[in-house]
Amino acid sequence: MTDLSHIRNFSIVAHIDHGKSTLADRLIQSTNTVAARDMKEQMLDSMDIERERGITIKANTVRIDYTADNGRAYVLNLIDTPGHVDFAYEVSRSMRAVEGSLLVVDSTQGVEAQTLANVYHALDAGHEIVPVLNKIDLPASECDQVAAQIEDVIGLDASGAIRVSAKTGIGIHETLEAIVNLLPAPQGDRDAPLKAMLVDSWYDSYLGVIVLVRIIDGTMKKNDRVRFMSNGTVHQIDKIGVFRPKMQDVEILGPGEIGFITASIKQVRDTRVGDTITSEKKGTDQALPGFKPAQPVVFCGLFPVDSSLFEDLRDAIEKLALNDASFSFEMETSAALGFGFRCGFLGLLHLEVIRDRIEREYDIDLITTAPSVVYHLHMRDGEMRELHNPADMPDLTLIDHLEEPRIKATILVPDEYLGDVLKLCQDRRGVQLDLTYAGSRAMVVYDLPLNEVVFDFYDRLKSVTKGYASFDYVLTGYQEDYLVKMSVLVNDEPVDALSMMVHRDRAEMRGRAMVEKLKDLIPRHMFKIPIQAAIGGKVIARETLSALRKDVTAKCYGGDATRKRKLLDKQKAGKKKMRQFGKVDIPQEAFISALKMDG
Repeated sequence: MTDLSHIRNFSIVAHIDHGKSTLADRLIQSTNTVAARDMKEQMLDSMDIERERGITIKANTVRIDYTADNGRAYVLNLIDTPGHVDFAYEVSRSMRAVEGSLLVVDSTQGVEAQTLANVYHALDAGHEIVPVLNKIDLPASECDQVAAQIEDVIGLDASGAIRVSAKTGIGIHETLEAIVNLLPAPQGDRDAPLKAMLVDSWYDSYLGVIVLVRIIDGTMKKNDRVRFMSNGTVHQIDKIGVFRPKMQDVEILGPGEIGFITASIKQVRDTRVGDTITSEKKGTDQALPGFKPAQPVVFCGLFPVDSSLFEDLRDAIEKLALNDASFSFEMETSAALGFGFRCGFLGLLHLEVIRDRIEREYDIDLITTAPSVVYHLHMRDGEMRELHNPADMPDLTLIDHLEEPRIKATILVPDEYLGDVLKLCQDRRGVQLDLTYAGSRAMVVYDLPLNEVVFDFYDRLKSVTKGYASFDYVLTGYQEDYLVKMSVLVNDEPVDALSMMVHRDRAEMRGRAMVEKLKDLIPRHMFKIPIQAAIGGKVIARETLSALRKDVTAKCYGGDATRKRKLLDKQKAGKKKMRQFGKVDIPQEAFISALKMDG
């Protein structure tokens, strides 16, 4: 067991693609934690999808042994965190388990929106922060300007910022020395009752649930009986160890150390992230404050293209939910799409990742309905209901008012694109809160409805700024607004998969765009098909899909005009009857294309 003063726990935080995982690779490599033959790029990104997209989704941890210049041996526990806004809860959780952070800033790009968001997570957790300027080997690197920018925008002293190139290995020794000399050692009491924080948990098919723990006080060893305080369950520890990134068993974990335990736990649901673990006999009474549970913000329906695969989809979703506490689901049915699930996600990237994993790992083709957010319905009888799916909207006469979630968005953008960004935010019903400058870049803060952001706001923002803007948001709460449910009727039948909540002032525009798009997507039938967008009983937009026509008068050559007339009237009556009983087939692609609304 290591002396507390020789332990350093830290995380690496940064914006997307500023080099967190590469820096972690170099730290692991330069301390010989992993043999040279086992070393590979993005050592800590274990999922295929992480390697393919080049992003970190799960925070991962590794223990490094380092002998400093002063001759002492130190144990460094590193947590590599995601950079994307959808996985911010992973970041905030990892922060609670460590005492310091390396703030990595790309010296060619400077401070970005997510850099700010992650620094605030670190400051909230009371961290000591060491700024690191990465990518100094690139010709476009501007270390002095970026250091000045860190001081202006964040307010951290960056005069002693470490200059590194995580790719080539320049400055890695200085980084290790800074971790040892500038970051604080953890506090803790060996002899106090056991108090450990549950940082993360995931399911392994051989070992059951693996629990990542940070020991605050006391010690933990194999065969101890421990109690999880949130649900009172008691388990006996089968295996205890640390990650170097591979699992390595140890005899005992003491205060300040980060490691894992397994205890034949069957379900990840029994291990709540942020829970306190203590010993069964002489436990502590004082639980740790824990984390706020992750709140899903975007909901959408997942349906199998082949309805016979519904049971396989249920299995796939249950397995994914085992490893992802922030993903929630419930069963739903739709007239157009059959049986499926209504799922909650932290954002659109989270939705894409889950969808890709189901399609790839379980080989199920999926249809995804329009993403929607959770609305609060305040009924006339004083009850408050949550609305997850616009198709479930109750009768308007029963509702007193409706509230939608709002966010505070921070956008960092080069000066020349500022006008386009302001126009985009105004078009999405945004309210400007703040506009400041950091060098040649503007920082805009807007209050926006989440409903307008989940759809394609990020894509539009990237396209109007040629990819230079960075965007981050936090939920601020709910606000009343004049929202209505827009239904789409095809041949007078409502299509529930296409109904959506829109602001009343925008309803005509959205409705017209939707019906025009559907007119091109639905194939023509033998009868005329009206496509309408309606609010309640009032139609606000309509397009008519003309009928395919068979030439019934081809065999009439000459003779009286009434012969032709008689045949045409017979055809007309047949079409009228057909329209009454005919069923319109809407192809699956039409649903998907119709939901991708353009600006």
